[in-house]
Amino acid sequence: MNGRHEIKHLINESDRAQLRARLRAVMKPDGHGGAYTVRSLYFDNFSDKAVLDKLSGQSRREKFRFRLYNGDTSFIRLEKKSKINRLCYKESAVLGAEICAAVLAGDFSPLNNPESPLMTELYAKMRGQCLRPKNVVEYRREAYLYRPGNVRVTFDSGIRTSNHPVGFLNPGLKTIPAAEGIVLEIKYDAFLPDIIRDLLQIGFRNQTEFSKYVVARLV
Repeated sequence: MNGRHEIKHLINESDRAQLRARLRAVMKPDGHGGAYTVRSLYFDNFSDKAVLDKLSGQSRREKFRFRLYNGDTSFIRLEKKSKINRLCYKESAVLGAEICAAVLAGDFSPLNNPESPLMTELYAKMRGQCLRPKNVVEYRREAYLYRPGNVRVTFDSGIRTSNHPVGFLNPGLKTIPAAEGIVLEIKYDAFLPDIIRDLLQIGFRNQTEFSKYVVARLV
């Protein structure tokens, strides 16, 4: 598993419009059709370790989440996102809706699956570290891909949250705004091609360590 670089900036709607026009000339929309809704259910322990590790800038940290797209509960992924010395790593496994529903109901045993090391790891940490579903984060994502460097550029907007994790599978879950503005994320492997670097120039914008999960927890 190779680590990826990840750069984030907070931008406005005018910035997005400029960047979108440039990127569409050389990048392709991702496999979800370019724009879609993402809903994630994040896990943390009773002392909010994932939040505190992020806020304190720990060089090694991790978080687990369930994720679905466009409200489609027939395809749910378990993801573990880790950061080690500024490189990001992600592992994933496909979950059935019945496993997700069981976890939301307090039955973690379906995760104890020897055929899925990632599910088994989450199960062990739910038992040993008291990880529990904490909150739901939802937003609209627009994504573009560029094969050289395995570059992925995303715009995330309309970030909302709910502190009722049991409603993760409910399409009518009530959410509240968690953050304003748009998060620009640039992810790549060993290098960022010059053509993409040049296209992403929008003047002075502060790089940020923005975390949608942490921002949602602080609402």
